Amino acid sequence: MKKILIVDDQVEVRELVEVTLRVEDYEIRQAESGEKAIEIARAEKPDLIIMDIMMPGGMDGLETTRIIKNDPKTKDCIVIMLTAKGQQADREKGIEAGAVDYFAKPFSPLDLMKKVEEVLGLGS
Repeated sequence: MKKILIVDDQVEVRELVEVTLRVEDYEIRQAESGEKAIEIARAEKPDLIIMDIMMPGGMDGLETTRIIKNDPKTKDCIVIMLTAKGQQADREKGIEAGAVDYFAKPFSPLDLMKKVEEVLGLGS
């Protein structure tokens, strides 16, 4: 079973993404901060991380993604950004940090589902 970690400081967004992904048989975990995301990623090595950029505390999603992608234990985790920051410069920063794709909120649950299936090798 593929593991997915949803990282967002807003519980409503985490729940929406989880409900969207529940259509498939994924093991889903949630984190409300970059620090918690790194802790879960190191312990459980999720196949995919869906990462917000803007989070309270000392670490945003870009920094969290860089740490995860530069850690030998977690570098193979696939990261997709899902954030309210939708400018082209923001997208470029997300890709530079190590994300494979970038979704701006509000997002299409169907498009997110298709991308998740694609990056996990489950697409048709």
